[in-house]
Amino acid sequence: MQSRSDFRKTLLALALAVPASAAAQSAADPAPATDLDRLVVTATRTAITADAALAAVEVIDRDQIERSSAHSLPELLRGRAGISLVNQGGLGKLSTLFLRGTESDHTLFLVDGVRVGSPSSGLASLQDLPLEQIERIEIVRGPRSSLYGADAIGGVIQVFTRRGAAGTGVHGRMHAGLGSHGLREASGGLDLRGARGGVGVDIGLQETDGIDACRGIGAPLYAGCAMDQPDPDRDGYRNRNVALRADLAAGDAWRFDAQALQSRGHNFYDADPAWGLPDNSRVLQQVAGGSIRYRPRDSLGLALSVGRNRDDSDNYLGDAYANRFTGTRDSASLQGDIGLAAGHVLTAGFDWQRDRAEVEDPFSPFAAARGNRALFAQYQGGFAHGDGRAQDLQLSLRRDDNDQFGGKTTGGIAWGLGFGDGWRVTASHATAFKAPSFNELYYPYYGNPALRPEASRSTEVALRRQRGDIEWQLQAYETRIDDLITYDTAIFAANNIEQARIRGIELTGGLRLGAWSLRGQASALQARNRSAGIAQRRALPRRPGRSARLDLDRAFGDALTLGISGIAEGARWDDVANTLRVGGYATLDATASWRFAPGWRLQAGLANAFDRHYETSAYYRQPGRTWSLGLRWQGD
Repeated sequence: MQSRSDFRKTLLALALAVPASAAAQSAADPAPATDLDRLVVTATRTAITADAALAAVEVIDRDQIERSSAHSLPELLRGRAGISLVNQGGLGKLSTLFLRGTESDHTLFLVDGVRVGSPSSGLASLQDLPLEQIERIEIVRGPRSSLYGADAIGGVIQVFTRRGAAGTGVHGRMHAGLGSHGLREASGGLDLRGARGGVGVDIGLQETDGIDACRGIGAPLYAGCAMDQPDPDRDGYRNRNVALRADLAAGDAWRFDAQALQSRGHNFYDADPAWGLPDNSRVLQQVAGGSIRYRPRDSLGLALSVGRNRDDSDNYLGDAYANRFTGTRDSASLQGDIGLAAGHVLTAGFDWQRDRAEVEDPFSPFAAARGNRALFAQYQGGFAHGDGRAQDLQLSLRRDDNDQFGGKTTGGIAWGLGFGDGWRVTASHATAFKAPSFNELYYPYYGNPALRPEASRSTEVALRRQRGDIEWQLQAYETRIDDLITYDTAIFAANNIEQARIRGIELTGGLRLGAWSLRGQASALQARNRSAGIAQRRALPRRPGRSARLDLDRAFGDALTLGISGIAEGARWDDVANTLRVGGYATLDATASWRFAPGWRLQAGLANAFDRHYETSAYYRQPGRTWSLGLRWQGD
């Protein structure tokens, strides 16, 4: 296939020209490997500790991923502060994410620093990113356009792929599992590391027979699953994936890294043949990227990064070809970090991006492309006071030049004050923007070429305390979005609405008492259409007003760990007119992990233990009670 050829060409180019690391990684390698668990790079494009970040940051590491009962990225993110997920029927089915009440395409997704997502739809295929290939996830809530440009109105979520074991030699790992609804999983990885670098590969597969996801057609006409009568068959899914990586440290100043991920899925869903709509899709998600980093001294670092994302969907009605969506996103970045003095860093750089989309459809073909160039700068400073107080200041500014929509300037300011005994208060204000996707502009019977870019301004205040094994943080924010893009039934096309206002409160915290570990998260949200007319004060759809998550773990020595997770979400509206209500729900998951031999671990999971029946998207069922059993091996 053409996509496979393109993937090989991309890998060869990276290997011969610019081997790389994550584009979002700091140009200056700031800390030894033992400190990586406490470092984040997404919030500032430089490596800082999560405790020092002036933004709301959550990190999900590999241990947390393996302790969960999740089998996909959407399952792992459910119930976390500020996040609402909509899923159309279980594993592998279309999943959209709403961060802090913003739209599903207002969150920027990065994989190893490379922007991912479809240029045509504007959405990232979360359901197709294999969980077994993920090392850690950084979630930054709040606008980040002043650092990353478009799409970061709600925040940024960055996925880092597997990095392999530390230390020289040969390292291997393996996972095999099975579960409800015909779930079958297998993955394995191998790393070869020397004193200056290494190479590695991971492969994986996942299959499920699925559930009968669709419960029929709804009203209005295009609601539900495009079915006149429910189809009782199961809607299965299968995925094949491979990840490659290489890194090399040349002397003390130079570092070269490269990585690539390819995920191929085949998804089955319901559609009535009389409608002529596809009922299965073959999808391709591939990401390749890298950088060269040069650090001649501690106070100076430079990084050149490149990346490519490809997002394809070939759609069929049975075995008959229906249409194809193809999208590519090429990017490059040059970033410099300069230490002005102790605790003061200036970051500046240049970003380039090129999006291309093509729809091959007998009835509605189109093709589009556009580029974007940007200059950005950021200052981070820390000020200590003799009375034990400490202040932090962050200023950021970015100028984007879009081929289609011209120049856009965004900025941000953040301030923090630590005043002893673990207390800290922060405040921030930032602007952001989002250009319309190609589907919103051009897709027949939906697109509107007259659409204007969305623009936002957000203000946030937070209070935090961390003392010993107890920490908590309370955040309050408001976001106003001008020219919000939504589907307008008056013109039967995408349209701008005058203004939306989003207000929210988030409470996160955790404590550790001996062998017990407790982590809680809760969110309250009000997302309203503030435009004039009959739509004023209507709730924005698919955002629950309340959500919470509680995770409790208990370790019994080094061998056995038990855990439970409770997730609850309130009711939401499924449509802009607020006529279709989706009820709230609460679920309880349980996990167990037994290390029965060095390097070997047996895991069991029970999701939705009380078999609650619920939906996150109207007319699409969610799985009931499910079980899973897995075996893991980690070699030295």
